[in-house]
Amino acid sequence: MSERKRYLGELIAEFIAVMIIIIFGDSVAAMIVLYDPNPYQNAYWGVAIVWGLGVTFAIYATGAVSGTHANPAVTLALALYRGFSWKKVLPYCAAQVLGGIAGAAVVYLNFHPVIDHYNLTHHFTRAGDGGAAGVFFTHPGLAVTAMHSFVVQIVLTGVLVFGIFAITCQYNTMAPQANSGALIIGLLVAAIGASSGFLDAWAINPARDFGPRTFAFFAGWGASAFPSPQHYWWVPIAGPLVGGVVGAGIYQFTLRPFMPNYTADLPAPPVPDRAPTTAAPPRAEPVYMAPNSVTPAP
Repeated sequence: MSERKRYLGELIAEFIAVMIIIIFGDSVAAMIVLYDPNPYQNAYWGVAIVWGLGVTFAIYATGAVSGTHANPAVTLALALYRGFSWKKVLPYCAAQVLGGIAGAAVVYLNFHPVIDHYNLTHHFTRAGDGGAAGVFFTHPGLAVTAMHSFVVQIVLTGVLVFGIFAITCQYNTMAPQANSGALIIGLLVAAIGASSGFLDAWAINPARDFGPRTFAFFAGWGASAFPSPQHYWWVPIAGPLVGGVVGAGIYQFTLRPFMPNYTADLPAPPVPDRAPTTAAPPRAEPVYMAPNSVTPAP
């Protein structure tokens, strides 16, 4: 396969990975936002699990092609710390955002009659009241300001990317192998959502929020999407990017140097741009990786 064709496949894989995550995640958000009583009223863990399983399925589907970053925060961290090509960072991020737009369009195709019914019943409008906006993009929850949410996004994305780096570290003898790593990453996403999702709907992924938010802007939500109340739109972009760099850096400089067989004075083995298709020692370091997710804003 030519390098050009392989690169095209990587971008398509990133697009599809985020689209899969949004189809699952925004659909479960629609279930909890649009229905009263909703099926997850007393089982919020189910919402978090759906987001996590969306991530897991996306990794299994696309990891062998692109590594399933599925998150600009992950792509940036891999470029900074694990040798991912800088020339691929912006194209990967663009493919991820486009995947978010496409995933939101699929969710809208399925749920738009229910969205309209919800807004009519509650006397909401899309642009004026942001009716049903929580299906597509995030917003601060109870007593949370935009600036506090910025801090929350740094912390939660830091936890996510720290976990991803630990799970995919070639020197971590306790980390899962390639075929089970995807499940563990999905559970990590679910755990973050279940423990902190009500704060601001745990975007932890710029593409997860910016892509569906862009779709919603053109689908009638207008100012509710951009600039959004409290001019919030930038928070789920900047916060995760900062958090990913911080979380990955903490792992790289605190735990990784003490891992078995790690030799700091020797160059690291070359890192492929794609995830390995099988688990075999020694494991290739970072590869398939992650993403992120979110639940509807309260």
